[in-house]
Amino acid sequence: MARQAIRTMWRALAGAAVTGTAERPHPPHRRVLALPGGIRVDLVQFGDCVLAFVCFAGGVAYMEGPAAASGPFDERYLVLVSLAYSLPLALRDRWPLAAWRVGLVAIPTGAWIVGGFLHPPYTPGAIVASLLVTYSATVRCNGEIAAGVWVISAATTVLVDSGTALPAVAAVTVAALYGHNVRARRLATGKLASERRRAEDALAEQAVLAERARIARELHDVVAHHISVITIQAEAVPLQAKGDPGRLAEGLAEIRALSLRALSEMRQVLGLLRDHDGAGPSTPQPGLHLLDELVATATRAGFDVTVNVSSVVPDPASEILGDLPATVGLTAYRILQESLSNAMRHGAGTDIAVELARSDSGLSLRVRNQLGGSRSHRSDFAGTSSAHGLIGMRERVAMLGGFFDVECIGDEFVVTAMLPILADTR
Repeated sequence: MARQAIRTMWRALAGAAVTGTAERPHPPHRRVLALPGGIRVDLVQFGDCVLAFVCFAGGVAYMEGPAAASGPFDERYLVLVSLAYSLPLALRDRWPLAAWRVGLVAIPTGAWIVGGFLHPPYTPGAIVASLLVTYSATVRCNGEIAAGVWVISAATTVLVDSGTALPAVAAVTVAALYGHNVRARRLATGKLASERRRAEDALAEQAVLAERARIARELHDVVAHHISVITIQAEAVPLQAKGDPGRLAEGLAEIRALSLRALSEMRQVLGLLRDHDGAGPSTPQPGLHLLDELVATATRAGFDVTVNVSSVVPDPASEILGDLPATVGLTAYRILQESLSNAMRHGAGTDIAVELARSDSGLSLRVRNQLGGSRSHRSDFAGTSSAHGLIGMRERVAMLGGFFDVECIGDEFVVTAMLPILADTR
């Protein structure tokens, strides 16, 4: 433990005195004054130079009186000492650790020269410079080097003048601690900003994924339903026509109408991707007001669809499904559309039962049809199936905070959904 402490202290002292390097100034982009002729002046460095000049001139004036009173003394020494005391101020922004090292040499040397007539053996400018370069070194270096800077600075103040050692060490300690705390706060602020940027990027990525899932749902609901009906009708029309050109032409016209409708809805969905102004398509979204059209399409494909609508809301029967919020109406329509498509593709018979119940709190849907295949196949399809249609229905209902379930009851495949109706969804 003692060896480890000694090694740590040695690294701190060596880093501060010889091997250590400082970080870049903060903030990296600072205020710059543009002068005529393309000259650009960093205001921080300019301020340091002005302060260094003031400390230099003030130091010379401060030492002239005691020097003259003590007898003949060459003023060139005073100028050099004052210059050595103030020079670190001009260097501390660009090279803070080098500026501190210059001060570490300059203050004891200057004190040795002027100690015979000046007490304490340094000027007020030297005090200012020493504290500022100590702050700059600790704010721009890691904790280990900062500790070495503090130890060496405190020891130097004691060696220069033991009479003022206590207040000098206290002042150096305050400067070093303040610089270290400023550095810690800046690092914490930078880390917080980085975490905030990462969180914003994650939210943006999540929004992109959610939008991709929404578009995939819309495309699947549009394409799967119409293609299923078109496929079934393409197989059924020749059998139903039995050589009758009129019935064959009527069936082909129905297939063409379904194809055009599918293309129209696909263009509407793809138009959202190309819309940069946020205006969106002017065509209204489908809802339960198109329920009769949806049932008629399945009926023309050869299926017998029974619809039962009930309500406890004291509204006329025509308004039971017509005044639903747009999001609820669209979700219910897509669920019925996908359920009818699944019944037509996977069902064993032609009977499909649709039940709709409206209440003050929500709209419930229930679609039943005969399902062929083995029992294990039915269970897989109803329970853990990864079919895009079932996933899309679950996601739509989840966005509204409703309930969705698919199950096999006997030989029937049952889709059940409960969609809440809230005032803010209207």
